[in-house]
Amino acid sequence: MVIGVPKEVKKEEYRVGMTPPGIAELKRDGHSLLVETGAGAGSGFGDEEYRAAGAELMDRASLFRKADLIVKVKEPVAAEYDLLREGQILFTYLHLAPNRELTELLLRRKVTGFAYETLEKNGGLPLLLPMSEIAGRMAPLMGAVYLQKIHGGEGVLPTGTVGVKPAKTVILGAGVVGTNAARISMGIGMETVVIDKSTERLQKIDELFLGRVKTLPVTAHAVREEVRYADIVVGAVLVPGGRTPLLITKEMLPTMRRGAVIVDVSVDQGGCAETSRPTTHDSPVYIVEGVLHYAVSNMPGAYPRTSTLALTNTTLPYIRMLANSGVEGALREDAPLRSALNTYRGEIMNKALAESMGLSGI
Repeated sequence: MVIGVPKEVKKEEYRVGMTPPGIAELKRDGHSLLVETGAGAGSGFGDEEYRAAGAELMDRASLFRKADLIVKVKEPVAAEYDLLREGQILFTYLHLAPNRELTELLLRRKVTGFAYETLEKNGGLPLLLPMSEIAGRMAPLMGAVYLQKIHGGEGVLPTGTVGVKPAKTVILGAGVVGTNAARISMGIGMETVVIDKSTERLQKIDELFLGRVKTLPVTAHAVREEVRYADIVVGAVLVPGGRTPLLITKEMLPTMRRGAVIVDVSVDQGGCAETSRPTTHDSPVYIVEGVLHYAVSNMPGAYPRTSTLALTNTTLPYIRMLANSGVEGALREDAPLRSALNTYRGEIMNKALAESMGLSGI
C-alpha cells in the first residue's frame, strides 16, 4: 500500500502523523512511504531522518494524489479538501460531529474515514488516551496562567499562600482528561471538584486521590452551583463520535466570578459551554460576560515532540493492520478498528455521529 504522511496545515499545529521509526516499520512490511517535505520539522524530525527510514519526500499535492492511505494528526481543513479523492483512506483525529462540511465532503467523495477518537477497545479509547492525558494535564496549567490579572483573569494565585485560600477548579467529566486534570489541579494545591454522571468513575476518582478531590454526580443544580464559585472550570466531557453535551449555558456566565477561566478541552466535539468556539495557540482566549474562555482545539500541539511520539506508539499497530490487510480485511479481523470507522462508501458508519449530524447512517 502507498501511505502518505502530509505536513499539518492547521494553524499552530506542529505535530506529525508518524515518526521516522514508524516509517521504518511500515517500510519493512513492504509498503511505499511518502512524506511531505518539512512534515516533521515542528516535532523535531528532519527530512533526512525520514529519508533514512525509507520514505520518499515530496510536495503535498503529489502526496495526496499518489497515497492510498493518508495518516494525519488533525482533521483536514478547507485548504486540503480538494486534495482528497474518491476511495482514499484517511486515518486521523476527525472530530466530525460539529463539522458538517467535512462530513458531507467525505461522504460525497466516498472517502473511508477512520477516526482515532472513536476507536474503542476494552471499554477505553486507546488512540485518544495519550492526547487526552496531555490535554488534561495542560488544562489546569493553562487556567492558572490566565487567572493572572495581566491576561484578564481575576488575579488569584492558584496555590494560595499563607493565610489565603487556593483557587478552586471544577472539572466536568471524570474520564482520562478529567482524571489527569484533577491530578495536576490537586497536585499544585487547588481545591478540586470533579462532576460526572458515572458513580463508578467518581468512585475511582475518590480512591485514586484518597478522598482529597470532591466528587459530585451531574445535575443541573450541581453544575450551576459549583461553576458559580469556581476560579477554573475544565470541560472534560466526551461522547465518542457524538456532540458534547452543553453543561454550561450562557445564562450561567453572569453568575460566575469575573475573571474566572473556562478551559474547554471538549471543544473538538463542540464544547460543553454554550459560548465555546475553537481558538488557536496564538490567540487562545476570548472573554464573554467577564469570563475567559480558553478553547484551543489542538492543545497537545503545544508540546509536539512528546505528543507525536506518544501518538505514533498507539496508532502504528492499526496503521500496519490497515496497510497489510486492506480496509475490508482489517475490518473483518479487528473489532476496535471497526469502531473507528466513521465514513465508508458514502455512508456514515458511526451511530453517535449519525445521530449528531441528523444524517442517514447505521
